[in-house]
Amino acid sequence: MDDKIINEGKSLAWLSYLGILLLIPLLVNRENEYSKFHVKQGIVLLACSVMSSFGMAVISLIPYLGALVVLGLSLFLFILTIIGIVNSLKGKTEPLPVIGQFAEKIRI
Repeated sequence: MDDKIINEGKSLAWLSYLGILLLIPLLVNRENEYSKFHVKQGIVLLACSVMSSFGMAVISLIPYLGALVVLGLSLFLFILTIIGIVNSLKGKTEPLPVIGQFAEKIRI
């Protein structure tokens, strides 16, 4: 990807990993491929967060084990968020571990 495209998109791309704030780079930098890459990653991360919220409500009913699963999943999603933000600020287009591959299928 061209450095000019990366630099234009970098200023807002990190917002893609903060939930609904992904709409800002999506709407402001709609034609920027760098922003689109990170918005797609953010959409997958947001979808995983929403799905895990429903799953956490059910699994938290299991004493101790449920709490460990909820804590582990929350920590994992938080780490993915940090990785995405750092990658976007450094100008990298690396998919997020485990879930990043699904972003390639999204068309914006």
